[in-house]
Amino acid sequence: MRTISTEKLPIFLWLNDIEDGALQQAKNLANHPYAFEHIAIMPDSHEGFGVPIGGVFAAKGVVLPNAVGVDIGCGMCALKTSLTSISTETIKKILGGSAEYHGGIRSLIPTGFSHHSRRQDEKHMPREPQHFTLKQYPVVVREYEAALSQVGTLGGGNHFIEIQQGSDGHIWIMIHSGSRNIGLKVAEHYNKLAKELNEKWKSPVPQKHDLAFLYLNSDEGQQYLREMNYCVEFALANRKLMMERIKDVFSHVTGCSFDEMINIAHNYAIGEEHYGEKVMVHRKGATFADNETTGIIPGSQGTTSYIVKGKGNPKSFNSCSHGAGRKMSRKKAQRELDIDKETRKLEKKGIIHAIRSRRDLDEAPGAYKDIDEVMANQQDLVEPVISLKPLAVIKG
Repeated sequence: MRTISTEKLPIFLWLNDIEDGALQQAKNLANHPYAFEHIAIMPDSHEGFGVPIGGVFAAKGVVLPNAVGVDIGCGMCALKTSLTSISTETIKKILGGSAEYHGGIRSLIPTGFSHHSRRQDEKHMPREPQHFTLKQYPVVVREYEAALSQVGTLGGGNHFIEIQQGSDGHIWIMIHSGSRNIGLKVAEHYNKLAKELNEKWKSPVPQKHDLAFLYLNSDEGQQYLREMNYCVEFALANRKLMMERIKDVFSHVTGCSFDEMINIAHNYAIGEEHYGEKVMVHRKGATFADNETTGIIPGSQGTTSYIVKGKGNPKSFNSCSHGAGRKMSRKKAQRELDIDKETRKLEKKGIIHAIRSRRDLDEAPGAYKDIDEVMANQQDLVEPVISLKPLAVIKG
């Protein structure tokens, strides 16, 4: 950890190679009028919208929609199977890539912008809309029907489904996904509202910083927290449904059994107590890591992921990284990475990968930071328990 002490509050960083844009965003947070104690920047950090990905921001009396982000509740889940080995042919059957078995993961779980062709059973949703009022949940009520066809879908970007070989000798399944369009709509609605209100209040926070806030004791602040928490629940329901369908495929093909699922989110705000005071902790691309928490830190589709145990470091507000973190923007990766070199690296490791064209290079291993370096930089935040090497990947 290193410290920057030039701003109103100190900034604690668990990396040395932070890009200029992300560093400036961290400084903007450190000068926010409602910032508490210090700013914590995780080792996978890179520039985001208003707040750096990998930023942990504690605030007194306010919540910042942009410090949560647009994919509210996005997170990881992982599941250990009873399998201790798996053949390439079996993996292909599970993925749905063989003539003998078409009911694989690819046919059951829509990816990218695709949704289910029909609404899913409401039992898969966190809570049904008859429990809501339009005043309390204006965006959720409006988006609920559309969300019924989105639950159990992967989404795009860096979301993935991965089959892995664990250092514990078992085959694992891992999913990275979020709250789909309902989370985006909630985020956009409340950030727009916060900007309008901050302008009305003549907030001292410059508009260009994109750090508009809502007071926790206001109707708008409480409304955001309700809808944000619903999106966190929806994102978990989304991962659960995908995992249940993947389990069905694994059971059909291999007859294996499963342990309990591990789940952890990395885009949310929550009330916690730190340094003797109750504050609103925003984790944007960061995960909870107290000394009782089992977490998940993924690498890229060509590198190791980790099941970890938190260490409860107060300087990070009990947080750690949410992954390896990007070192190249999507467009830069597509423009500069060599597709033959990237695919050869994956094929040399025997990984069934998801790079089909230059457009897919934004998710190539070369676009991401070195996961080993990221893990080394957070030895005081987490302890690796199990390492997981990728065998096959489906990308959003």
